[in-house]
Amino acid sequence: MRFLKSGNRTSAAFPADRSTIGHMSPFRVWFLAIRPKTLTAAVAPIVMGTSMAYADGFFHGPSATVALLGGLLIQIGTNFANDYFDFVKGADTQDRVGPMRVTQARLMKPETMRWAYRTSFGVAIVLGGYLVYRGGWPIVVIGLSSVLFGVLYTGGTKPLGYLGLGDFLVLVYFGPVALGTTYYVQAQEFEPVTILAGLAPGFLSVSLLAINNLRDIATDAKVGKKTLAVRFGENFARIEYVLCIVLASFIPVYLTISHPSHLGALLATAACVIALAPMRIVLKENDSHRLIHALDVTSRLLVVYALAFSIGWVL
Repeated sequence: MRFLKSGNRTSAAFPADRSTIGHMSPFRVWFLAIRPKTLTAAVAPIVMGTSMAYADGFFHGPSATVALLGGLLIQIGTNFANDYFDFVKGADTQDRVGPMRVTQARLMKPETMRWAYRTSFGVAIVLGGYLVYRGGWPIVVIGLSSVLFGVLYTGGTKPLGYLGLGDFLVLVYFGPVALGTTYYVQAQEFEPVTILAGLAPGFLSVSLLAINNLRDIATDAKVGKKTLAVRFGENFARIEYVLCIVLASFIPVYLTISHPSHLGALLATAACVIALAPMRIVLKENDSHRLIHALDVTSRLLVVYALAFSIGWVL
């Protein structure tokens, strides 16, 4: 396998030689394809939505479980589709630095990855039948649109991610849509505060995308992938990252002002101190490997934030 390099450094995200790849187990290949670190974006709003339903006396275990499984499958399906379509469109090349893309690395045939994303979405739709039973036609619209955007994010003649719409879709679907839907299928009623609360994991998920896009500006620009970072430059991506963290940290403050019985949610604001180190990296450094580290820390922040908010809201 050809090495991926940034300057004179080989990417640590890739095996060191062909023999390593040749002996990689099928389980390891699928594990890499799933991109487990990205799954925090799917889990966080569902955990928060469930905690809010529990606090209001509406917790419903089967609905929460199906929502979690469905959310994970849609995220995994989107990752598979991204792996497949970015390879087909030439966006994943040997110049890219970052977590391995198994189709580009020739660890999996494109046909297999195409089957994988279709299967993941198909199972998610089947599971969604139960949520439709609980929540009616709004769940049909939300579920099918989630799957559709999961494909069109990098698929189709005009992929949404290539047009710079990824940030908006991530904010909405990994934020208010995911959290609000999770609450709705358990409570079977709409609660406006869940939309505002949902913006927090949405902003944090956008911050992850901002780092990815900042790291990939050069390779994305070469293949016409016009992310916001490509359109408006590195400084925009850096400011976007910081702004998303700041906005996420202030949402619990606003919520506790309007809902003083949930002061514990301020734990989530306190958790944002974790972002200080990656903020310094994003604002001052261009090294791809350092940005990958910032991405990892921000992913952990999303988990800690969701747990802190959930525990604090219930208490």
